[in-house]
Amino acid sequence: MTKKILVVDDSALMRRVLCDIINSDKRFQVVAKATNGLEAFDLLSRNTYDAVVLDVNMPKMNGIELLEELRKYKISARVVMASTDTKEGAKVTMDALELGALDFIHKPNSAIDCREDSFKTNLLRILAVAVDSKPPVFESREKILAERQTVGKMVDIVKRHVAGTAGEKIVAIASSTGGPKALQMVVPELPAELDAPVLIVQHMPKGFTASFAERLDSLSPIAVKEAEDGEELRKGQVYIARGGSHMKVKKTAAGKYEIQYTDEPNREGVKPCANYMFESLMDSRFDNVVCVVMTGMGADGTEGIRNLKTKKKVHVIAQDQNSCTVYGMPKSVANAGLTDQVVPLEQIAQEIILNVGVVTK
Repeated sequence: MTKKILVVDDSALMRRVLCDIINSDKRFQVVAKATNGLEAFDLLSRNTYDAVVLDVNMPKMNGIELLEELRKYKISARVVMASTDTKEGAKVTMDALELGALDFIHKPNSAIDCREDSFKTNLLRILAVAVDSKPPVFESREKILAERQTVGKMVDIVKRHVAGTAGEKIVAIASSTGGPKALQMVVPELPAELDAPVLIVQHMPKGFTASFAERLDSLSPIAVKEAEDGEELRKGQVYIARGGSHMKVKKTAAGKYEIQYTDEPNREGVKPCANYMFESLMDSRFDNVVCVVMTGMGADGTEGIRNLKTKKKVHVIAQDQNSCTVYGMPKSVANAGLTDQVVPLEQIAQEIILNVGVVTK
């Protein structure tokens, strides 16, 4: 069955290019167009679409304002943002994902560049994921605060009664579509005194991961940053892989561990790829590795964890189907028989804390 798409863009030329690309694939059909957020809001309040391709900068009502209105009136729509890779564009993209957008496509500056095969392929791939994704659920602020209080109490209990597992520990997280929003439910629940460094591979293009790391850092008691090449791993620090490069862990001559970026080919169709990150821990001295696989399309993480388990004691936590935007990566790990726990999104942080413990002073 052909999926119905709404295209929202104030440029007539850009609308035509986007419509031509989308309609060239028999899976999709553009059934409506809007030139600004006000027109789009009117359409979305009266009709349902399988996905919306939404521009950011438009007159009367921009893309962010539209997402705010949809949230206010609890109108659920699968939105793919068309974003620029400027610093400001990356910040706006983070705002959009926080407000309920499912994913984003990096839109070139000119409509002519949008006709290139790479943009066309990427747009159709993201649309295919979006139309099969769960539409956003607008949770109340009260529920989010209640969950944070529960995790806070649990950290206090861990400090008093649980020493955590002995030895050197590390947490490695993989996520893709739906990941930015999901990680905002997990990372801010991790305490500054977590007894392990945390590595995150979130599938994102170059230019967006620094803004994402800054956003998470502003929300979290634990320190969060985009990982730098050659940076030494420290407990109580979250390292987000830079978009467009593969992140690994490398042992130094002094016996420490540091971040290493490589430019190997895409794997599982992505860069960064979590499989490389997991496999780089195979010959490390970490006694316990906690691997977390969250919402996302495809199977990234499965092969890496399978290989890692041949060398290391690994505890694998997978996000459950009901809380995933896209139940692809966690499903692959579960189907391979590699999971130790399958839990809803709101329980992932507490399971990480219980498995690695906190540093007591």
